[in-house]
Amino acid sequence: MIFVTVGTHEQPFNRLIKEIDNITGSGKIKERVIVQYGFSTYKAKNCEMHRMMSFNEMKRMFNDARIVITHGGPSSFIEALQAGKVPIVVPRQASFNEHINNHQVEFVKLVSEKIGNIIPVYDINTLWDVICDYDSIVKHKRKNSVSNNAQFNRSFEKIVQGMFEKI
Repeated sequence: MIFVTVGTHEQPFNRLIKEIDNITGSGKIKERVIVQYGFSTYKAKNCEMHRMMSFNEMKRMFNDARIVITHGGPSSFIEALQAGKVPIVVPRQASFNEHINNHQVEFVKLVSEKIGNIIPVYDINTLWDVICDYDSIVKHKRKNSVSNNAQFNRSFEKIVQGMFEKI
C-alpha cells in the first residue's frame, strides 16, 4: 500500500494528489493508494480518499504502508521515519499557491543534504520514476541514514537552531 499525506495546512496541495491519481489511473501502480487530502480540492478517482484522519489512523497508515509520500512538513515525514520508512517528500511550493513561501523546499533540501534519510521530489513529473526506483533508493538511504532516534533528534535540533540563527 502507498500512503500519501498532505497534512492539515489550509492551502490545497492538488498538484501532488492529481499526479498520484494520474499515475494510479494509468495502471502503473498496482497496489492500493490511500490519500489524506486535507484542504485540497482535487478529488482523486483512482485512490482511496480521506480528508482528515485521527492520530491513530495516521500512525496505522505510516506503519502499514510500503511507501509513504508526504508534503514537506516535518511532522509528517518525521512520523514516517519513526515508523521505519524512508519517505518520499514533495515540498509545497509558493509558485503553485501551495504555501505562503518556499520554506518547505528549503527545509527539505537541508534535511536531505545534512541527514540524508528522506527522498526529496522537487519536480512532480519525476514522482513516478522515484516510486519505480524506491527500493533501490531506500537501500542507499538506509546505509547513510541515521537510524537512532536520539541521534536523529539531536541532528534535527541543530538544523532547526541553525535556521533560526539566520533569521
